[in-house]
Amino acid sequence: MRVHRSFSFVDVSGFTALTEIEGDEHAVDVLTAFRSLLRDICARRGVRIAKWLGDGVMLVCVDTPPLLATILELHHVVCAVSTPVQSVSIRSGITSGDVILMEGDDYIGHCVNVAARLCDLALGGEALAVPSVLSDLPRWGAVLEHREVVLRGVEKPVATSSIGMAILGPERTWDPICGLPLCKATAEESAEDQQGSVTLFCSAGCLDTWRRRPSPL
Repeated sequence: MRVHRSFSFVDVSGFTALTEIEGDEHAVDVLTAFRSLLRDICARRGVRIAKWLGDGVMLVCVDTPPLLATILELHHVVCAVSTPVQSVSIRSGITSGDVILMEGDDYIGHCVNVAARLCDLALGGEALAVPSVLSDLPRWGAVLEHREVVLRGVEKPVATSSIGMAILGPERTWDPICGLPLCKATAEESAEDQQGSVTLFCSAGCLDTWRRRPSPL
């Protein structure tokens, strides 16, 4: 059956060196923290973890915006928030396209292969995306750089873009659900709290979660 899906491969860069320098037990602790963090973000944003790949993972989503938001949030947390995962960096590749869904749980297609190759070529801390997904970047995401890359098994160079968080000015605030930094220009949603103060959100999902929280006594 042919379906349209968005894909990302994420790899923990430097994991082999981490096992050599810090030992297997510490490396497993870092990998466990990475998987826990990713499960939380994917569950909140509606992205499916298709398969774990040792120190990497394959993600799939019916829609592109939740997948891009997941990758951007994951990179931000690993880079900017104090967690056990900060001892390594991650790299990602993101594509979207038509594929064959085989036996209900495996995806066969060119865009899957490209996503995996982009992840392999990305620098530590970098997320590489194909041009077709850039229109689905959230307002708090940004294109950092354009470049062409040569992928193993692909005849022609592939246009890619490095993506990351948008640069914010001093008047920043944080989404109360996911903790992402935002300003009025980058927030996807906003709402007033009981005191009339405006709260900014990165997505409709975070806004909905905030609205459904029990009111303080």
